Amino acid sequence: MQAASPEAAAEPLVEVYAPERSLLVASLLTMSGGFLDAFTWLSLGGVFASSQTGNVVFLGIDALSGQWRQAAHHLLPIVVFLLGASIAIRIQAPLRCLVAEIVCLAAVMLFLHRIPDPVAILGVSFGVALQSASFRRVERWSYLSVTVTGNMLRAIEQFMSRSDREVPHGAGAMLVLCLMFLFGAAVGGYATKRLDAASLAVPIALSTCALLLCQRNRGWRDIG
Repeated sequence: MQAASPEAAAEPLVEVYAPERSLLVASLLTMSGGFLDAFTWLSLGGVFASSQTGNVVFLGIDALSGQWRQAAHHLLPIVVFLLGASIAIRIQAPLRCLVAEIVCLAAVMLFLHRIPDPVAILGVSFGVALQSASFRRVERWSYLSVTVTGNMLRAIEQFMSRSDREVPHGAGAMLVLCLMFLFGAAVGGYATKRLDAASLAVPIALSTCALLLCQRNRGWRDIG
């Protein structure tokens, strides 16, 4: 998946600083994205659940090499991710989508060794897609919680801009998100090797914290 458009929209202050657009919430979700990529790569046969760029690369390599079974292994999360993102964009209910992601991750954690790996990949990719398509702005800047490329480019763009008075703040926010993804991947690799399925408790906790932060000022209207 490519990064969302880096163009910042001019929006009312109340919307820009809504709870779901805070840097803290974005950091929690981005750390979760990095963690889940490390987890699925180590536990589910070398597949990325959230960052679909890697899956696209391996899909092309395997397809041209005639390794159709392995190519299908990488195609599955791409298709499911697109489905989840389409649903999230259509219903426009961020908190509901975040709850759905938590449920998906909890189900995979509980049944990881009782279900085939492709089913587990389905659950993780679908849940991540719901979350990442619902949370795409930090304050007034676009970002993605499932990759760092777009966030890096946005940081560079902010540093190079001469027309935006909030350049340092915007660039700093993007760099923080890049570091959170890196930190999440590092923690994910460490925890997965030692805790196996139980390590999914970490991204579940991160998403739950983000959910609580979002609803603290908004209530549960988005869920009910």
